[in-house]
Amino acid sequence: MTLSPSSESTTHLGHYGLIAGVFDELDISDLIDTLLPKKSGHNIPHSTVIKAMCINGLGFTERRLYLFPNFFENLPTERLLGEGVLPEHLNDDVFGRTLDKIYEHGATELFNYIILQAMKHVPINPRFCHTDTTNFSVYGDYENDDGKTINITYGHPKDKRVDLLRFSISMVTDQKGIPLFVRALDGNSSDKKALIKTIKELTQNLNLDERVYHVADSAFYTEDNVKEIGTNAFFISRAPATINEAKELLIADLILKTCSDERYSCYSTKSCYGGVEQLWVVFCSEEMKKKEEKTFEEKIIKELEVAEKSLKKLSNREFACEADARMAAEQWLKENESYEFTKLDIKTKSHRLENKKGRPRKDEEVQTFYMIEAEIKHDREKVQERRAKLGRFILATNDLELTPDQLLEYYKEQGTVERGFRFLKDKSFRVSEVYLKKESRIEALAMVMVLCLLLYSIAEWKLRTRLEEAKEAIRNQVKKKTQTPTMKWVFFLFRRITELVIEIDGKRIKKVLNLDEENIKVLKLMGEKYEKYYM
Repeated sequence: MTLSPSSESTTHLGHYGLIAGVFDELDISDLIDTLLPKKSGHNIPHSTVIKAMCINGLGFTERRLYLFPNFFENLPTERLLGEGVLPEHLNDDVFGRTLDKIYEHGATELFNYIILQAMKHVPINPRFCHTDTTNFSVYGDYENDDGKTINITYGHPKDKRVDLLRFSISMVTDQKGIPLFVRALDGNSSDKKALIKTIKELTQNLNLDERVYHVADSAFYTEDNVKEIGTNAFFISRAPATINEAKELLIADLILKTCSDERYSCYSTKSCYGGVEQLWVVFCSEEMKKKEEKTFEEKIIKELEVAEKSLKKLSNREFACEADARMAAEQWLKENESYEFTKLDIKTKSHRLENKKGRPRKDEEVQTFYMIEAEIKHDREKVQERRAKLGRFILATNDLELTPDQLLEYYKEQGTVERGFRFLKDKSFRVSEVYLKKESRIEALAMVMVLCLLLYSIAEWKLRTRLEEAKEAIRNQVKKKTQTPTMKWVFFLFRRITELVIEIDGKRIKKVLNLDEENIKVLKLMGEKYEKYYM
């Protein structure tokens, strides 16, 4: 039997039609092409390339973004991206030129236009704007020659990779986890400055309702930031325990009342920190307290070991006079206020001049110096003060009408932006593996990463809403019905879907295979813009 080329072929369609569908639903292709006009010699519009990048970014495969052309080799690109768009058209050069164009226009500015366009087609109504920053490690060497791009440098690694350069991202999400703003930042950028700047930029970009709350962690809460936001917008933040007023409140003997959520108790007071009248509420979390108590004693012992090593270094120093030695001992105690001396002696010693070795001869002139001999223990009062703080934290807001229950509920939603960052750093979300060699392209890529999150979160929110409205459900990982599936799980349910291409009499006939009832249910709930990719 002689082998001959097959007239049939299949490509993997999977969940990529869902990504293409949500991209289309936002109606952003024409907007992108207006803002990023195609130049001669560039066959594919930038909107199509960005759509392809989002499909790649949400592919949840083991392929990294720098293998971009290979990713599409077994995908039905004409179905997903338009007639005539073939895998070989999606090469490194096209990819790089689009990133360059995004940077040239302004990555944050482009995302601002996209979110405003999306709000015309999807009911994004922010009640809470959750603001935070995170950083990403990169490989290779980077030199910021023009001073205009982000500075990729060593910073404050949240992944503990102190050996790697990094850049940061400042992001805002709404209460559903939908991103509203993104800006790439230097690798060593200050959270304190970045957060207030982000809030101001977001407010300028979106026409937000007066009752929107800007929610941020304690990095936001500085005197300067509180003054700057003033009464122009509502904020909710955690007050750092380093503020003197907060320190005193956390250890005060307070009568705490049980909250609606019985796991918490609270005490309300007023503050004028930063010259702005605020509501401060001290909360005590029983769960947090139990967790912290388990490790408290161990932490105290480790801290004592560190303090004793520090004191030993001080004991090896030589001082010119006794007063200097005592002053150094007092200074050490100020810097290590959790301890007290159980012994403190200043000893005199001498050695020969000019670093001569051996015992000095009789009547030989010697140099006298003074050294500290000390022993320490924990200051019991300070330890008790710290123990009293366990499980306690302070939330602050400039909306004096909020109840403690509301304040706690609103702040706890800060997890939405943190979930967004976890999504971007997911090992299966390979767009976060940054191997590009130009700062400008990394800045553009940061916007694409958050655009992927925008598509993902809108698709997830829409499907959950439609399931609830239709009183429908789909099976979850343990085969139980759910109305709140993750989109990643839904993508998995579409994994077997392929496109079959048959050539008959010179005509190409395309057909989608392996659609099951659950896939069809999802597509009908999502709507025509999604269904068309599977017809």
